[in-house]
Formats: sequence, structure tokens, C-alpha cells
Amino acid sequence: MTTKSSERVLRLSIFVGDGDLWHHKPLSTEIVDRAHHAGLAGATVIRGIEGYGATSRIHTQRAFRLGNDLPMLITIADSEERIRAFLPQLDDLDMSGLVTLDEVEGIRYTAPERPHTHWWQHTE
Repeated sequence: MTTKSSERVLRLSIFVGDGDLWHHKPLSTEIVDRAHHAGLAGATVIRGIEGYGATSRIHTQRAFRLGNDLPMLITIADSEERIRAFLPQLDDLDMSGLVTLDEVEGIRYTAPERPHTHWWQHTE
């Protein structure tokens, strides 16, 4: 049976562009790699289809607009202590973007562990 638990967590949201790079690789990839290495609970990268930021220039995937640089949102949620300990790892990234923090309620669903079997090993 699946168990459910609830706790207060801090959500870190990082808004960047999909054209932003760090040492020739996507900035979003570098941030996710750092979050993973720091042992944070999880990270998700979402590419927007349209948006604008500090430059006030609208970025879109519509064909008639040039220079897409679509908006990217990296979301990481974990305990406040772990998120705040991670924040200094963003300081050396030379990024232009917005970082927000909000306290949210996290609900974790945990299914019981099942032995891993391959489809060809499945028995009924």
C-alpha cells in the first residue's frame, strides 16, 4: 500500500534562457548536476514556449520571431536547510536570471518496494 507524508519544504525556482551556457554546456544542465551532486531531493527543468525577462524582449518559439532563447525554469524542492546550503553554488555561474524561494507543502507518496523483474520474467 502506498504511504503518504506531508512536510513543509522550500522550493527554489531559477529562471534562465535555454541559450544560457556554462563552459559550453546548457546552464540548466550545470545547475541540475550541482543539485544532484549536493544530494538534493530532485530537480526539474521546464522549457517555456514564450516569455520575457530582464531585457523585456519577448522570446517565443513562433516561426516569425528570430532568436528564440526560450525561457527555462529549473525547480528544486527540499528542506529549507538543504536549499539554503545549496544557494552559494549558484554564485559563480555568471548567469542572468531570477531566483525565487517559496515555502510550500510537500506531499510525498511512497509505494512499497517491489522486486525488479524484466517483462520476460513476469509471471502471473
